[in-house]
Amino acid sequence: MYSKKLGIIDLSKKKIKITRTSEALQKQFLGGRGLNSYYLYKMIKTDIDPFSPENIIIFGTGLLTGTLVPNSSRFNVSAKSPETGILGDSNCGGYFAAELRYAGFDRLIIHGKAPKPSYLYVSDGNIEIKEAKDYWGMDTTNVQQSLRHDLGHVEAAVCGVAGEKLVRFACVRTGVKNAAGRCGLGAVMGSKNLKAIAAKGTQGIEIVHPEEMLETVQELKDYIMNSKIISILGSVGTPLLYEVSNTLGAIRTKNSQLNAWSESLNAEVIETYVEKMISCSSCIVHCRHRNKLGGEGPEYTAVGLLGANLGLDNTANVIELNNICNELGLDISSSGTILSWAFELYEKSIIDQTLTEEPLQFGDFDLVKRLLHKISRREGFGNILAESTSNIKRFGKTAEDYLIAVKGLPQSDPHDCRYIKAFALGIATSSRGADHLRSRPTLEIFLHLPEEVKERIYGKGIPNDPTSYVGKEKTVYFSDNIFAAIDSLGICKFICHGFNSPHFVDYTWMKKLIHCATGWTFNEKNIQEVGKRIIDIERMFNNREGITRKNDTLPKRYFDDPMPLNIAKGHHIDRKEFDTLLSRYYKLRSWTPDGLVKKERINELESLQ
Repeated sequence: MYSKKLGIIDLSKKKIKITRTSEALQKQFLGGRGLNSYYLYKMIKTDIDPFSPENIIIFGTGLLTGTLVPNSSRFNVSAKSPETGILGDSNCGGYFAAELRYAGFDRLIIHGKAPKPSYLYVSDGNIEIKEAKDYWGMDTTNVQQSLRHDLGHVEAAVCGVAGEKLVRFACVRTGVKNAAGRCGLGAVMGSKNLKAIAAKGTQGIEIVHPEEMLETVQELKDYIMNSKIISILGSVGTPLLYEVSNTLGAIRTKNSQLNAWSESLNAEVIETYVEKMISCSSCIVHCRHRNKLGGEGPEYTAVGLLGANLGLDNTANVIELNNICNELGLDISSSGTILSWAFELYEKSIIDQTLTEEPLQFGDFDLVKRLLHKISRREGFGNILAESTSNIKRFGKTAEDYLIAVKGLPQSDPHDCRYIKAFALGIATSSRGADHLRSRPTLEIFLHLPEEVKERIYGKGIPNDPTSYVGKEKTVYFSDNIFAAIDSLGICKFICHGFNSPHFVDYTWMKKLIHCATGWTFNEKNIQEVGKRIIDIERMFNNREGITRKNDTLPKRYFDDPMPLNIAKGHHIDRKEFDTLLSRYYKLRSWTPDGLVKKERINELESLQ
């Protein structure tokens, strides 16, 4: 059988059940993000505390993870988010997911709370709950090294000190840089006294049509490697985006008070600190840096949010902060956004030293470094910042006007979306909050596509103008669906159709790869329907937690403050135009005007099993 096992672990009772996901359900959701979202919806009760034993955390590999398919290294970690109180889900690469499949499992569903620090050891069809007292308190690299010393060559997904201390934006780490960064899922691990999952396996993955798979994979590799963007990513990585955005004037700077920053963070400067380029399992892109300061990265997100957004322009300092976040197990996006929010609030005298203990100011590297360590250990003002966006209640209603977040999730993208209207709609409607990896229609801004190419991807009636509101619901709708599908296959978005290129892995390639691996006969529409199904069940989860139209909005600054610099100068989001755009998006999704999934669709999806 192509599929692997499903492990259900009750940490409170120390009980382990090993079963399988039905083939019928796999065909509906494929794997990865899709099945994780299905199980979250079915297994989590409404209104539970994310830190309670009733919350579940799921580690789910994609349908094609660990196969010969290029860039098939991905897995999703999912739970009710302690940062937002709604759907929490994060996608991650590295080597852990492939090893989990080689150890015999597609997915682990974990609930309860271990009575003492513990970790899971998964090997060749077996799961053990083991004591982790010797690993508790370790940073994310040390615990992985120690597990390898004790168990042999294992791949592990771990939480750092921040996760142990229940920092609401603690991440899950694997390897030196790879992070399931968003939504505080490392804190869910900490709340369960779960330090790590270590996997080691020798089982391999049985492919239904191996010869056809070999031929298809070679064709796909040749097709991808012909792309110019792949050679650039393999040379300088994601920091290439910084210069493009900065020239435009779309870099979040000093909590989006400004929209452009220093050239010292351009990719060519970052390159002087790079030791070599490395990759995840099965990757043919090699977009990751091993830096000379003892870590991996920085990605574009770190350059923007730990650099420009904090008023820092010293390249080495930004890379050091990137490495610190990785070791402590802190989400870089939330760290940079929450700190910049606090800095502006201090500037405007909304908070003061009675709360912060020391002056806060943009551009102070030593201050940022101190605060990251304090946050991770919940010390002093760091204990307050560790509560993330819920500090609106503590800081006062006025403070919310300066928070760059949606649905309680700090914006992940360094882009200032006031210029790029499709990006703005994407972060407003994303199922996990202000996020660019759910629906970011990158082609809107980085490529001047011929009209016929754009129409073939998104449909008719979309002007080649990122500042226009016309038709942008179509670009977000398309991106939503295909990114949900690619996440469920376990393939990296960097080779997904519509993410960095109008080419790459589209529904036709997905159809071929699914057939090679499983023998299933899908057509392109079937796979698009999988994506739509995932978007709807994630919305059902959020609707159940109280999310409606009023939550699909943007930071006040995006509406009220025009951008001050560069090409984007003067642009902002028009409330009326945005509201009309949102209505058109809901209509495409077949949701109600208030953003609810309709009862007939709920009944349909709830009947799946």
